[in-house]
Amino acid sequence: MTNKHNNVLYVGVTSNLQKRVYEHKHKLVDGFTKNYNIDKLVYYEVSDNIESAILREKQFKAGSRKNKMELIIKTNPDFNDLYDTL
Repeated sequence: MTNKHNNVLYVGVTSNLQKRVYEHKHKLVDGFTKNYNIDKLVYYEVSDNIESAILREKQFKAGSRKNKMELIIKTNPDFNDLYDTL
């Protein structure tokens, strides 16, 4: 997820993406996303199980900003909000 300027990135894991993005969009959760106005879903992956999802999340968080941006641009070059496609 990112903000309207696409200059802050947030990576997380959830079992209910639609619900979690809704919470971030409506500032229902205190913390990083609320503080930095993170409200736009620009990339997501679906996993078969929570263990592999957490492993992938750790890979993302350990990676560089450049790599994250390249992945987003490859699939969503205009940084459109994907929430309505869920």
